[in-house]
Amino acid sequence: MNQVAARGRLVCTPDEYQAFKRFLRDASGIELGEGKEYLVTSRLSGLMRQHGLGSMRDLMAALSGGRQHRLRAGVIDAMTTNETFWFRDPSHFRLLTAKVFPEASAQRLRIWSAACSSGQEPYSISMQVQEYRINNPGKLIGDVEIVATDISSSVLDEARKGVYSGMSASRGLNEEQRQRFFSPHPDGLEVRPEIRRRVRFQEFNLTRGFESLGRFDVIFCRNVLIYFPSAAKRDIINRMAKALQPGGYLFLGSTESLSSQANAFEMVAEQGGIAYRLKE
Repeated sequence: MNQVAARGRLVCTPDEYQAFKRFLRDASGIELGEGKEYLVTSRLSGLMRQHGLGSMRDLMAALSGGRQHRLRAGVIDAMTTNETFWFRDPSHFRLLTAKVFPEASAQRLRIWSAACSSGQEPYSISMQVQEYRINNPGKLIGDVEIVATDISSSVLDEARKGVYSGMSASRGLNEEQRQRFFSPHPDGLEVRPEIRRRVRFQEFNLTRGFESLGRFDVIFCRNVLIYFPSAAKRDIINRMAKALQPGGYLFLGSTESLSSQANAFEMVAEQGGIAYRLKE
């Protein structure tokens, strides 16, 4: 038996799995653990059918050729976890309102939503800006720019449309928020223009240099670093520290920590949320 089991299920040999792990690590920085062969074959089988590839050996040969840019992007899309929802970890948004926004005053505020997936996080941040300005006239009057990046071109295309349906139009939102921040759309709900115009989406790989993005006052990098090996994680946080303005804030996922990089930051805990402020 080569690559396809008796019932037609795609299988992956140990050598092919190791080769694919190396490809994914080099292409995206993501490190797959051992025993994830079924995850790989289940996520890639449909894509492989589209490209007429009958085995993992065929896939690796095509990827190693270096000319299959569409296939390469499709593989990364398929292997990237894109689960997200509106106002995920509400304590972080309360901390924005209580601590970060008041400090911004009339200055321009730049926020980076790293690994933004289908857009719920950066749009939620923009909604929080809108709400803060309404509730605090004369505050946060400077421009607010939200740069939202992801390695997946397909989810960025979805995010730019700003149209959501089903669970993606409800999870994390209450009815008042749906009324305030969205307009009806034939395919569900559409984010209102005043929310969308603050957000700029860009394809970006976190393993690359950050210089092209500029400097930020706030970085959201939540529930992303858990997919990277320790050395890559340290490197990303070190480069994010350099991308932050002095006194800028880094938000990580609730189960993530700075560990060895903590000496460059001070922990800020407010409204039940935790962020890390770059020491000045």
